[in-house]
Amino acid sequence: TKTISKCYVQVTGMTCASCVANIERNLRREDGIHSILVALMAGKAEVRYNPAVIHPSAIAELIRELGFGATVMENCGEGDGILELVVRGMTCASCVHKIESTLMKTNGVLYCSVALATNKAHIKYDPEIIGPRDVIQVIQDLGFATSLVKKDRSASHLDHKQEIRQWKRSFVVSLIFCIPVMGLMIYMMVMDSQLADAHARHNMSSEEMEALHSSMVLEYQLLPGLSVMNFLSFLLCVPVQMFGGWHFYIQAYKALKHKTANMDVLIVLATTIAFAYSFVILLVAMAEKAKVNPVTFFDTPPMLFVFISLGRWLEHVAKGKTSEALARLISLQATEATIVTLGPDNVLLSEEQVDVELVQRGDIVRVIPGGKFPVDGRVIEGHSMVDESLITGEAMPVTKKPGHTVIAGSINQNGSLLISATHVGADTTLSQIVKLVEEAQTSKAPIQQFADKLSGYFVPSIVAVSVVTLFAWIIIGFVDFEIVEKYFLGYNKSISAAEVIIRFAFQASITVLCIACPCSLGLA
Repeated sequence: TKTISKCYVQVTGMTCASCVANIERNLRREDGIHSILVALMAGKAEVRYNPAVIHPSAIAELIRELGFGATVMENCGEGDGILELVVRGMTCASCVHKIESTLMKTNGVLYCSVALATNKAHIKYDPEIIGPRDVIQVIQDLGFATSLVKKDRSASHLDHKQEIRQWKRSFVVSLIFCIPVMGLMIYMMVMDSQLADAHARHNMSSEEMEALHSSMVLEYQLLPGLSVMNFLSFLLCVPVQMFGGWHFYIQAYKALKHKTANMDVLIVLATTIAFAYSFVILLVAMAEKAKVNPVTFFDTPPMLFVFISLGRWLEHVAKGKTSEALARLISLQATEATIVTLGPDNVLLSEEQVDVELVQRGDIVRVIPGGKFPVDGRVIEGHSMVDESLITGEAMPVTKKPGHTVIAGSINQNGSLLISATHVGADTTLSQIVKLVEEAQTSKAPIQQFADKLSGYFVPSIVAVSVVTLFAWIIIGFVDFEIVEKYFLGYNKSISAAEVIIRFAFQASITVLCIACPCSLGLA
């Protein structure tokens, strides 16, 4: 007996089925090559050869001579089939041992492990020698009920509907409360500029100025130290902080638990500090019965949340679009196949319906008119037209005769065909396309990885800068109070210098946090 080895060759430069046919036809003629199977989407050729006559490197060279790029793949374990089964009826460790030892003795099974607790069996096999149906038969012959672990074909892991909903809700809540806050802010700015004009024209004293200022509707004090403006801002800010920021808080908490700092942490920090600081300042002003209304930051959280939740919402909508395309692709796969047994002269002996995952390489599958091809294969018998538009984009149906290849997921039109399965399970063209799209979705662009790495440093550094700002102003204030007095407008002479300094320092450091938060890097 001559030994037969198997090798895999990575082939580049194939564009269509005729390239595949070209490689297969030419290599079959060579001495020492037993069989060859080429997968177009995976760009992979599986070659069985006689090592006494030819070497893998020589095989790759033969493919290169045909005008394609070819390299021998080192890790040849990729061709192994993997099977996940549910085994019912096991009672103790000896059952497990019985199944494992019987399977390991079976020709073609490479590895097998059975877990009693979960009733699951994990089996690796060589698809050339044995297939999933044979493995299941072996276990059933031992007296155990066996079934496939059902795969989730619905692509529900690619569904972004829930995230889209939650960010949309977050955005709408923030927006509803943000518009009035912005209105109040703009109104205050306009009034302030008019007052400044009046002051410039009439040369008023600052006392008269303050009197005029407090006569404005929004500056009217409901309680000493609590103006209408601040009270309204506070009322509008609370729901945003609670409902608009809910997901940010959850995400930030998770990040901190894993000792990392992401954008969510920064957003939560900025909004919480702005909110808490403003709230405390208000309470202090009310306790002091202050004449001048304190400067609060209640406008910051709603505006931040609006911008950022809008960004997140749009991002998930975009992700959902690609996922939708993937889900449609996955739904093209057939779920069942009709396997037939042929006698001499291609006489039909029997046929059975099986799960598409149980189709083995070399099986004869019958595809009726209007049916989907469950696996990639080669036509043995029958003539038909096949609609392959979903894979190739070819609008016209393609004629199929014995010897032609068919693609899983394409639709048989008018004749019944018998095909021999060449690529099954995860090796079919359709599965490979799905896999490529999934990989493209999960892999990050280099610039994106760089941005993620940066934001890892960005958050702590911003926090550090704002802390430095806080202490720097406190020190400056105690050394030279005039500077603070010059920049901290409208402070009440009745409060102590120390308090003025600390308030001003806080204001400066929160400003740093709030401005760094929706920065373009984070949003992008």
